[in-house]
Amino acid sequence: MGVRQRKVAVHDLTVGAFVSDLDRPWHQTPFPIQGFYVRSQDDIRSLTSFCKWVMVDVAETRDTSEFETSGAPIFARRSAKRIDQDIVQLPPIQVRNRQDYPIASTLKKEARQSTRLLKDVDKALKLVEREVRGGAQPDFRVLSRVARGMAGSVVRNPDAMLWVARLRQHDDHSYRHSLNAAVWALVCGRHMGLEVDALNNLALGALLCHIGKLDLPVQLVRKDTMLDVDDYAEFRTYVEKGVQRLQQAGMPRAVINVVQYHRERHNGSGFPGRVRGDRIPLLAKIAGLVDYYETLVEPRGEHTPMTPAQAVAHLFELRNIEFQEDLVEHFIQSIGIYPTGTLVQLSNGQRGAVISNSRGRRLWPQVMVMTDMEQKPLKAARIVNLSEFNEGREPEQVLSVSHCLPFGAEGLDPRHFEVTGANSRWSLRHLMG
Repeated sequence: MGVRQRKVAVHDLTVGAFVSDLDRPWHQTPFPIQGFYVRSQDDIRSLTSFCKWVMVDVAETRDTSEFETSGAPIFARRSAKRIDQDIVQLPPIQVRNRQDYPIASTLKKEARQSTRLLKDVDKALKLVEREVRGGAQPDFRVLSRVARGMAGSVVRNPDAMLWVARLRQHDDHSYRHSLNAAVWALVCGRHMGLEVDALNNLALGALLCHIGKLDLPVQLVRKDTMLDVDDYAEFRTYVEKGVQRLQQAGMPRAVINVVQYHRERHNGSGFPGRVRGDRIPLLAKIAGLVDYYETLVEPRGEHTPMTPAQAVAHLFELRNIEFQEDLVEHFIQSIGIYPTGTLVQLSNGQRGAVISNSRGRRLWPQVMVMTDMEQKPLKAARIVNLSEFNEGREPEQVLSVSHCLPFGAEGLDPRHFEVTGANSRWSLRHLMG
């Protein structure tokens, strides 16, 4: 019997399919030129970075149970399609002593402090790495102090640190990933009303989630999305290695839990313990979700990142499968469909960067407009609050976000403008120096 090929959109692929051809030359991708089985959701995400559609050999699909037990490189072991047996329903998350944090600092003022804080985070993370690489027991006191500073800044104004973190340039993917994930986690935790002590533990845990990777070969870490079964089995030991280091250092149990459970998944498809549902601590659930989100919008290497809107849509498909439904909803509500720092094009053709979101109007954020309708740079940026601008207007007069843009699109660089809309000669570097 011959093999029948079928054209399939990448987003419709399922685990177990055999990909026999791509919509582009094989040598332009990192995939095996002879074809390969889709072993995981990570494989699908990698394909999404390079292709819109693929050809699948219908006769060459196979049972995926060996990948379920082997720990193939994945976040989700099944398609993001909502399959009944994958869905795990839990009661809504209840936060004890829920806090309601008012905005206590302006974006401009808090952005200055956030810049200094994030520099301190870089120094603290590098200090920990040097100590680990040198065979010493790391001293986490400095990192604990800056984590508390991050939590305090996000409590005062959640947009400021998001803005600065999104615009910062950093060469090392691992540092950037840990730092950004910690900021996402804090913004989500603040929205949920977690107490300050919990936010402190969440920030520190998110910063340390990947510390165990320092005990792995560098090349193994760098190719973490394209590992064979044996390499992946070694790769995922980073969680236990990280937990062991934190236990030896006498870190708080709440922080260790974040590291220990951040790769577990709601439906039990994670690792190292295949823990599921309400057995995963809340702070670890948050850390796991934001860690995953960060890999979508800031992937390692040359993979094409998803836009925030695409990543949010992807998370929504995973609700009650990999991540608890109301946690996904809390996260989306906390960052908006267009998170702070996202480059966007408006419906009138102008382009700019989102600087904050309005509660209840997530599709109408505040945008720092940097171009005219023909996309020519303005001499001075201006802030447009879409929620206020559209109040009382007829539908045909509404100004809205048309779509997201990749960072650096056609020279569109928010760092050349002050966040309050001043002339471009006052750069963010001058503002926050």
